Amino acid sequence: MRRAVCPGSFDPIHNGHLEVIARAASLFDEVIVAVSTNYAKKYRFELVDRLDIANETLTYLRGVSVRPMGDGLLAEFCREHGANLIVKGLRSSADFEYELPMAAMNRQLAGIETVFIPAEASYSHLSSTLLKEVASLGGDISPFVPKAVLKRLKETTP
Repeated sequence: MRRAVCPGSFDPIHNGHLEVIARAASLFDEVIVAVSTNYAKKYRFELVDRLDIANETLTYLRGVSVRPMGDGLLAEFCREHGANLIVKGLRSSADFEYELPMAAMNRQLAGIETVFIPAEASYSHLSSTLLKEVASLGGDISPFVPKAVLKRLKETTP
């Protein structure tokens, strides 16, 4: 069985993420969406909300599960969950330059390979940071995010 991990903070999860996860699900027997927390980042949604949104959104994909990554290394998370592959979506060459050293480190630390999936052109401009900014200024992000994100934004916006 080929089990892959698709990590990210997913704050919020958007259609670009969904497209990469769906493509990964078509390539591997199982995909674990590992929702991480980077303490250097300021989050719009708490971890529990990001997990709930991802679970609610990804129910249509067979073989995909959502789990919190915890505080450890991604390579350790993969090893603990029996995954031998990491899946990363790439929007641009800048993403590749950022991700390549981490891929090499994960291979050196745990023998875990990284598979890069290029983003669909129609999603290559999307980032969670940009979507949060647009939403905070009253812009309509509905074409770019699943309904579960919009629902949570309405619930948590004063």
